[in-house]
Amino acid sequence: MLSAGLGTILWTSIAFLIVLGLLKKMAWKPILKSLKDREDFISDSLKSAENANAQLSQLKADNEKLLAEARVEREKMLKEAKEIGEDIVAKARKAAIEEEQRIMNKAKQEIENEKTAAIAELKVQVVSLSIKMAETVLKKEFENKDMQMKLVEENLKSASLN
Repeated sequence: MLSAGLGTILWTSIAFLIVLGLLKKMAWKPILKSLKDREDFISDSLKSAENANAQLSQLKADNEKLLAEARVEREKMLKEAKEIGEDIVAKARKAAIEEEQRIMNKAKQEIENEKTAAIAELKVQVVSLSIKMAETVLKKEFENKDMQMKLVEENLKSASLN
């Protein structure tokens, strides 16, 4: 059995109260201050994290906005480039058609000039041949009509239209 004496209880109680007083005076305030500082630090860290999260959300929103604007600008530039390309192609087609028409008109004019020259040359040859035939017919005597026809036919066969 254990029994504690009154003196032991008294001195133990006095020692406990002295240690408790010393702890209260020297350790309790610094421990509470340290806990309060730690609580404030955690609270400030949470607020900073919330602020950083809000800023990150704002940055994401700004980035999305910038990306959307960039897409719109890209689409605009592509549309303008396509329109410019189509305009260049249309102008090139128009120039090609105009050049084709100019060449065709020139060719038609040259053909017409050659045709006119050929017809004029043919007329000169026909006139020359006609004059030769007339001379030949006139040189012969006009007595025999069959002979005159035979002579005209011979001249026509022997004549070339070169």
